[in-house]
Parts: sequence; C-alpha cells; structure tokens
Amino acid sequence: MSNLDLLIVGSGISGLSAAISAKLSGARVEVITKSIPTKCNSVMAQGGINAALGNVEEDSVESHIKDTLKASHNLANKEMVELLCSNARGSIEFLEQIGLAFSRIDGAKSAIGSIAQRKLGGASSKRACYAQDYTGLKILHTLLDYTLNLDIEISEGLFLIDLIKNSKGEVCGVLAYNFNSGRVESIYAKRVLLATGGFGSIYSKNTNSLGSSGDGIVAVLKAGGELSNLEFVQFHPTTLKVSNILISESARGEGGYLVDSNGERFIDELAPRDVVAKEIFDKVSANQSVYLDLRHIKDIEKLMPQELKLIKTYAKVDAKSELVEIEPAVHYTMGGISVDSNFRAKNLSGVYAVGECSNSNVHGANRLGGNSLLEAVTFGRLAAKSALSFDGSKIEEQDINYKLPLSSSGDNFAIFKAKDKLSSLLFNSVGIVRDKKGLQEAKESIDSLSIESLSATGDSRYNTNLVELLELKNSNILAKALIELALWRRESRGAHIRADYPETDTNFAKSSSITLEDLA
Repeated sequence: MSNLDLLIVGSGISGLSAAISAKLSGARVEVITKSIPTKCNSVMAQGGINAALGNVEEDSVESHIKDTLKASHNLANKEMVELLCSNARGSIEFLEQIGLAFSRIDGAKSAIGSIAQRKLGGASSKRACYAQDYTGLKILHTLLDYTLNLDIEISEGLFLIDLIKNSKGEVCGVLAYNFNSGRVESIYAKRVLLATGGFGSIYSKNTNSLGSSGDGIVAVLKAGGELSNLEFVQFHPTTLKVSNILISESARGEGGYLVDSNGERFIDELAPRDVVAKEIFDKVSANQSVYLDLRHIKDIEKLMPQELKLIKTYAKVDAKSELVEIEPAVHYTMGGISVDSNFRAKNLSGVYAVGECSNSNVHGANRLGGNSLLEAVTFGRLAAKSALSFDGSKIEEQDINYKLPLSSSGDNFAIFKAKDKLSSLLFNSVGIVRDKKGLQEAKESIDSLSIESLSATGDSRYNTNLVELLELKNSNILAKALIELALWRRESRGAHIRADYPETDTNFAKSSSITLEDLA
C-alpha cells in the first residue's frame, strides 16, 4: 500500500491494538512483521491482564496505581501509571466487545462483573482478568481475527533494518529486508509506529520467542533516538529447569508453593518478581534445588490446562502428583525506546513506539505482573490516536543502497557460535546479580567477538542464517548499551542488583539514558 497514514511495525498485541484503533478512525494503515502474528512474544503471556473492575471489594484504580508505583521502586512516572490504570476497565470492555472469551465467575450478574480474576505477584488484591492460562494467546487471536475482518493488510517476512528520514529529518518510512523476495525494500508512510517487542532472547536462558532481538529499539538508536532503562531486565522466577519453558505466575496466583530441597517454603510466593527471582537465584547458587508445588490445588486441570501440559511435555513430570523443578530466566525488558506522554520517540519526529520496545515509564525498575498485557492493549490504542494527531511527515522517496551482510566468504557456523557466546556471556555477567568486574569483563569479551565483521553465505531469499545474523548484530549493539547503563547505575534497584552496590541510592531515582554517540 502506498500513501499510508500509519505504518505499524510489529504484529503482537500492541501492534494489532494500534492497527484496529487507527483503522476505525478512518486511517490508511498497514502492519509489517518479521514473522507471523502468532509467533510473537505476546502469546507467551499466560497469567492475566490487570484491571480494577470493582468485582473485588477491596480493589480500586487507586490501589492498582499504588501497586504499580511500588513495584517500580520509585522509577515509574505517576502520570503515565495513572493513564494506564484508569484506562484498564475500558481495555477489558474493548476486548469483550470484539469477542475475547474470558474465564467467568459462576452466577455473576453482569458481563463485566462475571469476569474471573486472580491475584498475581505484587498485587494487593485479585486483579488479573484471565482466560484460563492462555490469556495472551487468546487476546492475540481475538485481535488478529478482528484485524483481518477490518481488511487491515498484514505483510509478513519483513525485517526492520533502518528508519528512513526526509530532508527535514522527519521519519517517513522504513527500510526492510524482505526474506521472501530476498530484496531490501523501502516502505513509506506519514507516521511510523514501532511495536517490535523487547530483547529478552539475547540472553541464553529466556522465556521469549526467538525473534525478540530488539530490532525496533536498535533502529531508533541508529536513527538518533534515545534509549533508557535497558539495565532493568526482569527474570521470571518460575521456568522449567534446563528448558526454561515459562510456568506462569498464575500457578502461584492459584496457590502454588515454592519449596527448597528440604520441601520447605522459603518466601511469599506472591512477592514482586524481582524479590522472588533473587531468592531462588540465591538457593540455586548455593547448589540447592527449588521446586514449584501444585499438588494441593483444586480444579487445577480446569484452571491451568496449558501449564500441566507444558510440564508433562518438557519436564516429564505430572504436576498433579509431583514437584516441578524450576529456575529463573529472562522474561521481560523494562527499558527501551524513550518516549514522551504521547508515545513519540525522543529526538525523532514522525516515529512512535509502544509495548515492550518502548520505555513509557510505567514499569520502572520492575514490572508488576499482569501489567504487560494491559500496557499492550491500552497504550497500543492510545499510541495510534497520538500518532494520527501529528500532521505527518512529508514522504520523500529515495534511492537507498543497503548491502546485506552476505558474501561468498561468509561463515554461517561462526554466526551461531558468536550468538551462543554472547547470550551466555550476558546471562552469566549481566544476569540477576552483577558487579563492576563482571560487567567490564563482559564488555571486553563482546568486543573480542567481532560480530560487526561477520557475514552470512547463501542466497538472499529464505536465508535463515542471514536473519540470525541481522538479529545478532542488533543483539550486539543492545548488549553494549545494556552494559554501559548497568555500569552507570551504581545501586541495587528492582531487577538491577549490583553485588558491589547492594543498597538503593536516592541519587539514582531517575531513568537512565543512552544514545548512539555514547557508544562510539
């Protein structure tokens, strides 16, 4: 499609929510995506989507705001948190209207009042609306069906390389590698909205989809934008040992226990994720095993069918009668593209960002469980409205000569070897607990990998090695930026724990920031 009002990069919950909002306002909109919508990270979210609906007497929007700010360790922006939480009910109503099948309370009188809710970590009451333990997947499928019914074009197999600017410096499109055709294409639009997800897959142990390599984040950095809070990487406390398959917080929300090798509970299972992950990390570091105990939960097959199946498939354990060994793994990245209250990327005109690729200042140092899906739906819709309120960049088509990193002397094995080294290095040195010595060593080790000079071999069409290399090059840039900010934040706050600075320092009660010039 040409002469687009809005080009959305990313087909997860944020991107599709934005696309629907834009289309319903009459805008000409297109979505491009690297993979296919159902392979996005959104489908990994299982536990629920937060909203104070009034179904639980002690809950309120004010309590939701308070819990979110507390979980953020005083780093979230109160106005943005208020925007998120006050629009939560409206987001649930929107999802209901387009056909999402929430789990229900038997005998409830009203539609909104019949939605079942569970308590997740860090919440003061039952607030997470859910669809069994398939919440993210069902939201994504519902949005996708509605998107297709609105005849919104979704173009798959397009890898974001760069943002295109006009002569005024405004972003007026994107440069993308089409791995179906093997060509690099320019796609123009008056406004670009990035919903490309986070960068959790750059770590060796993670719960993310394979393509979560921060492509949109790096594109903004290269275009002159700013990134912030990259050092805050959330580790989910409960993933299956070795495979790191996510076992949702809903398992603990429904009453699951965490026990050590002696079978003893050692922590409040519904404490904030950063607290629980650190306690489990300490146990594992002391050569102890940690288990999730679900044996006592009634109606577990009805409440968590997916969890039982995943545990049986990947751990060969029957969770109804056996303990499940778990360990923490990277789950969510709080930082990303710096945006203002209208979701505009800082230092750039014509480009907006939403969802996990952005830092909209609602998560701070630690995300409250159940708020990621809420952010994706709520801010996705609001970001589209904000983008369309901008007059729009002047579209100037250009001849752009971009050379893909392909050569006859390329080494595909070297790509995977470097990826393995980088991801392991990050998990071991920039993991749950960091220190200056480890961060400095990681920085030097990354430089020695010489990832910038790598090239792939083979044809440009359907070349998965080339895609892996493009992702690796983005991972390399993000890893360096992450380490710089982790070195800068000389304190322990939320998901960022410095062994050499164990206390929280009020001098750092602000967001970090970094630009491409800072990495030069």
